[in-house]
Amino acid sequence: MLIKAAAGGGGRGMKVARSAAELSIALSTARSEAKAAFGDDAVYLEKYLEKPRHIEIQVLGDGKGNAIHLGERDCSLQRRHQKVMEESPSPALNTEARNTIGETVAKAMREISYLGVGTVEFLYEDGKFYFIEMNTRIQVEHPVTEMITDIDLIFEQIRAAAGAKLTLKQSDIRFHGHAIECRINAENPVSFRPSPGKILHYHPPGGLGVRIDSAVYQGYSIPPYYDSLVGKLIVHGKTRTECLMRLKRALDEVVVDGVETTLPLFRALVREKDIIDGNYHIHWLEQFLAQGGGMES
Repeated sequence: MLIKAAAGGGGRGMKVARSAAELSIALSTARSEAKAAFGDDAVYLEKYLEKPRHIEIQVLGDGKGNAIHLGERDCSLQRRHQKVMEESPSPALNTEARNTIGETVAKAMREISYLGVGTVEFLYEDGKFYFIEMNTRIQVEHPVTEMITDIDLIFEQIRAAAGAKLTLKQSDIRFHGHAIECRINAENPVSFRPSPGKILHYHPPGGLGVRIDSAVYQGYSIPPYYDSLVGKLIVHGKTRTECLMRLKRALDEVVVDGVETTLPLFRALVREKDIIDGNYHIHWLEQFLAQGGGMES
């Protein structure tokens, strides 16, 4: 069983019990963590999946009963339940599974007259989807969806909030190519210790199909008070293979000096056979890191 905090997420207040004997301790620990993190010790139980993928469906609705989906994102590369790298489409889904779960989610959004952008998240294992939660907001990884649909989700979010009717139909959505996003953080790539400080040299990558979303610049100081995200590197290619090759080049071009970053981790990941083959799950990254992660501290 998986014990989860009812009042919040991010991996806090989450424990696994593999036997009845473990349940009491796990329940007590999860409730204590939930109380400390969210001020509420309420928890709930669900089936624990051993090696699932994390699949989320991007949706858009106008609050008037019109809603569509914009495909899925695979966010299975995680550390401590925090997403590290995302891609779309998922290597784990075929067209039938993609269309079925997409339309199921879009139908649900139409029935509740959902307003705005949002993401419905699932775990996926052995051909079955298990609902996790819905994030009723734009998400960090939204650019991978934008890259394969050519739809500006921020623009659509503003239109929806302003009361405009949704002009896009499901038949208007065309998926093309493959996109991958890396969340570059100011952290040690081995210990993940935060590394705030002044950026002495900064050079973003460029070229066809390469996008970087960031507010940093040479001389910018990363404060110790907030999220350590330096920027998001998003790469698009006609195929997943082309996308990975382009991502490898772009990662080698990035220069961020003065603070430690997770760039060495991503440079190692894009050279791993499991990543190249698309053969990974939500526990894969932590297992990779536990074995040394192909890097030296």
